[in-house]
Amino acid sequence: MWPPCGSCWVREAGARGVRMSGHENPFDASPLFRQMTVVGVGLIGGSLALAAKQAGAVQTVVGVGRSEASRAVARSRGLTDRLAEDLVSGVRGADLVVLAVPVREIVRLLPEVAPLADPACVVTDVGSVKGPILAAGDVAFPDGRFVASHPIAGKEQAGPAAARADLFRGANWILTPGERTRPAAAEKVAALWRAVGARVLRMEAGWHDEVFATVSHLPHLAAYALMDAVLATERGGERIRFSAGGLRDFTRVAGSDPVMWRDIFLMNREPVLKVLAGYQEALELLAAAIRDGDGAALEARLLQARVAREELVHRS
Repeated sequence: MWPPCGSCWVREAGARGVRMSGHENPFDASPLFRQMTVVGVGLIGGSLALAAKQAGAVQTVVGVGRSEASRAVARSRGLTDRLAEDLVSGVRGADLVVLAVPVREIVRLLPEVAPLADPACVVTDVGSVKGPILAAGDVAFPDGRFVASHPIAGKEQAGPAAARADLFRGANWILTPGERTRPAAAEKVAALWRAVGARVLRMEAGWHDEVFATVSHLPHLAAYALMDAVLATERGGERIRFSAGGLRDFTRVAGSDPVMWRDIFLMNREPVLKVLAGYQEALELLAAAIRDGDGAALEARLLQARVAREELVHRS
């Protein structure tokens, strides 16, 4: 069972996340893992493979690719030491398995990985919805070897061609351990994340999903919706030709992988619908001020948003 606190965790003032203490480079000359198998060698999985090899945190990296095309790109870029076409050959001999595939695929794969993994093998994931994944992991690995995690890093580009070794440098990497999670397994996973340059935080899975519905999932939904709204206008395609930085900046994340985001929105349904309702209410308040010609109310809301945006940029 995961302890409520301990020497390995410290709480950050004013935050509901918990940062893991420890050195930036938590291992000596010996690798943390003998063989890390990364299932999914796209942006996140490929970047982790590169970063872990570069840091000397793993001895061997094995990649499992879903398609020959992705394996070919991963092979040409040298993302892994070996590439496998299937879980059986890929997971064999691993002491760490990282599931770096869309969130619904993670849930599907967990019970398939369980009987293939060595008894001491630790399993983790990089999905951005944690509640359902943690629940599935606890069922597949009742001995607590599954460690749910989420790197707060990425780009709108996807696939192995976009992988880069410095993707996680300075980024937050969140662990959401459950009641069954072994502290030793979580510590080892956290050490790897620190080795690739990330700051490790702990959050409760349900709170994580509420937070990221607000700060990540809603912005992506808004970007997709804005592009749909623009295209739905009369001669929308022609209007886009006259757009400047505003439309491009706002909709940048609409260039992300639609399959990945479809799964995220559906798996985090309730938190997403809750924040989406709040967003719709905010839009309606702006619409009402414009409709009523209420300049004071409109300006007050715009000013409030600008101040919040400036604080966000300052904190970054």
